[in-house]
Amino acid sequence: MNDPKHQADFEQSNRSDQLLARVGETVRAARARRGMPRRVLSEASGVSPRYLAQLEGGQGNISISLLQRVARALGLELVDLLNDPTSEAEQRLIRLYRQADAATRTAVISRLEVAAEIPDRAERVCLIGLRGAGKSTLGRLAGEKLGVPFVELNKDIEAQGGMPVPEVMALYGADGYRQLEAEAVRRVATRHDRLVLAVAGGIVNEPETYATLQARFHTIWVKATAEEHMDRVRAQGDLRPMKGQPEAMEQLRGILIERAEAYARADAVLDTTGQTRDASLSALLALIADHGFIA
Repeated sequence: MNDPKHQADFEQSNRSDQLLARVGETVRAARARRGMPRRVLSEASGVSPRYLAQLEGGQGNISISLLQRVARALGLELVDLLNDPTSEAEQRLIRLYRQADAATRTAVISRLEVAAEIPDRAERVCLIGLRGAGKSTLGRLAGEKLGVPFVELNKDIEAQGGMPVPEVMALYGADGYRQLEAEAVRRVATRHDRLVLAVAGGIVNEPETYATLQARFHTIWVKATAEEHMDRVRAQGDLRPMKGQPEAMEQLRGILIERAEAYARADAVLDTTGQTRDASLSALLALIADHGFIA
């Protein structure tokens, strides 16, 4: 006859092993999403590479305090590492989502956000468009006129990470930056009910992040011709677009064409082509008022 106590101890040990394996997989996946080498995670969390290797291998006998450090370094809560989606329906949903293409994933995210009543745009306005369209200048001035905060998403990412965006890109890679960008969109929306936000031009290339942005903000495409984009960036002292001319101009036109469909999904469009700063600002304020984006 089996000893009940021995059986209970065995089951408890088995559950502990499963928990360690699940935590290890979660840490490994979170680190991969951010493009974060184990060495970098070790430096950010203060947990040795040896412990991290054991943890990711499901063998880590790690304390709660050290595990919390790892979670924070990954931008997670401790519960995120311990959570177990055990339902068969959830597991099936995860499998199907991973197998779906980008367009289907975007549609699923948007539908779930609608169902969860997350699309609460409140009085949040987000300016999208290519660099040089005037998002930062117009956003700052509009915020001052409307009496609401103005936030540049990249500045928020820099403040959160404690380093400039180029260093973020160098450290975490493009995938890591995109993850930080997605987290920043949610963070800013949570902090503010009324604001004007300006985001990097390439955010529309990330379907899930763009869907979240459109669910939480009234979006305005600040557009201009390729020539005006180039001239304004040069006027700001950024000489990078001059490299590789005339190829740079052709590339810029190609980017505009490539992103036009995504930009056009914005709630409104502000064309700054041939307009002075003051005229563009007046048009932006009128657009916000006419649409009732900010009362």
